[in-house]
Amino acid sequence: MIKVKLGLTVAAICAATATWAGKADDTLKAAFTKELENVDSYFNSSREGVVLQRAIWDGLIYRDPATNEYKGNLATDWTWIDDTTLELKLREGVTFHNGEPFNADDVVYTVNFVADEANGVKTQRNVNWMKSAEKVDDYTVRILLKEPFPAAIEFLSGPVSMYPDEYYAEAGPTGMGLKPVGTGPYKVTEVVPGQHFVLEKNENYHDSPKGQPEIGKIDIRTIPDVNTQIAELFNGSLDLIWQTPADQAEKLAAMDQFTVANESTMRIGYLTLDAAGRTGADNPFTKLKVRQAVAHAIDREALVSALLKGKSQVISTACFPSQFGCAQDVTSYEYDPEKAKALLAEAGYPDGFETDYYAYRDREYAEAISSFLNAVGIKTNFNMLQYSALRELRMKEGSPVSFQTWGSYSINDTSAITSQFFKFGSLDDSRDQEIKDWLDVADSSTDPAEREEYYRKALQKIADQAYWVPMFSYNTNYVFTKEVAYTPTPDEVLRFTTMRWN
Repeated sequence: MIKVKLGLTVAAICAATATWAGKADDTLKAAFTKELENVDSYFNSSREGVVLQRAIWDGLIYRDPATNEYKGNLATDWTWIDDTTLELKLREGVTFHNGEPFNADDVVYTVNFVADEANGVKTQRNVNWMKSAEKVDDYTVRILLKEPFPAAIEFLSGPVSMYPDEYYAEAGPTGMGLKPVGTGPYKVTEVVPGQHFVLEKNENYHDSPKGQPEIGKIDIRTIPDVNTQIAELFNGSLDLIWQTPADQAEKLAAMDQFTVANESTMRIGYLTLDAAGRTGADNPFTKLKVRQAVAHAIDREALVSALLKGKSQVISTACFPSQFGCAQDVTSYEYDPEKAKALLAEAGYPDGFETDYYAYRDREYAEAISSFLNAVGIKTNFNMLQYSALRELRMKEGSPVSFQTWGSYSINDTSAITSQFFKFGSLDDSRDQEIKDWLDVADSSTDPAEREEYYRKALQKIADQAYWVPMFSYNTNYVFTKEVAYTPTPDEVLRFTTMRWN
């Protein structure tokens, strides 16, 4: 487990506190733990990418994180012409950071590009419900859906960014990743892959519900080691860090030198098990009793109380409770290691078995889960990979068991998680036709009651079959200096537009 030494060493650092970050030069210096695959918002799937997406680009619609009210952003009004045609009136007078005017051509180009699966958008679920877009006039467009998709407005208020057609046609995802151009509240002045990003306030930002940025410059560095982040916070070269582990956050809060804010997130942690036999037909996880044994082997209450703390909670469903359609009354598995051993014996493994086990983040959580599995006889060969490497492995050949997390891009609809992982995509480890069929109904019905009914069917079977072992929701600890004023929101989006200097 990662430990931080907040003792004499830190005291010595504090004594030599530097002042090159912060209010004095109107530059907020922050740190990301993970390196982005690509800054282009359609070609990464990390939370850090979501944070940059909301700062650099705008969507057509905006969902207020406090009230969940949908408000116009690059669109000022929208109307359903029929179940598969959405007409939007666009905001006039908006320009991209490179000076290109925003109009209907940009929307049509963006939608038609991302909706084409051949262009390889990383998270297809975010865009594959759209068929195309058509220009009505310079400031009116129609988005055509493949089939009715009641969560369309929710998705348009989240991951569907609008790109400049002329620039993107020339730069493509690689060029956009190195020199991003959007209409958002911050423009990018520097990208050094793997090292840092520099954002500057967009002085010409339109009248967006995101609000006008106040802090002039944001300098975000990639610093994988949390102890290094904390040391830099003490010596004054960082103003803000986030996703700080609970034990470090508790110690920092006790020192009364920084503000430590804890907020829930839509991210859940879960184990996915190779029920479909992608890693071999004789894989133990193809057996229901083995999967149920895994579910009984893990003390989820202990994980939440000892490691995650804060606003985290134990969950039993394959979604986040606030998401539309996320039924809570599904089968749950109490912690019972003796029952787990008995189930393994019934499945033909009285002495347990050995398996590869993968994770990509939160080593301490992954190690604790591994210990619970080892205790009932499932001996794990623990492999800690970079997110992109594990994702690639799972897409190509699957993994027997892996610790995963998913934040649903902060989309408050169950389709943002179950339909990403249970509809025969490359990350579907169950390949259950009945679940896919039910999700197809839930995703496309315009009757809310029917949507809830079919999500419930799918979630109940996922739980009964223990295809996933949902464990807990995440919380995030934000730590910042007393010079910074910031109130986090429950959707785990670090919003620079709502930060101020004290």
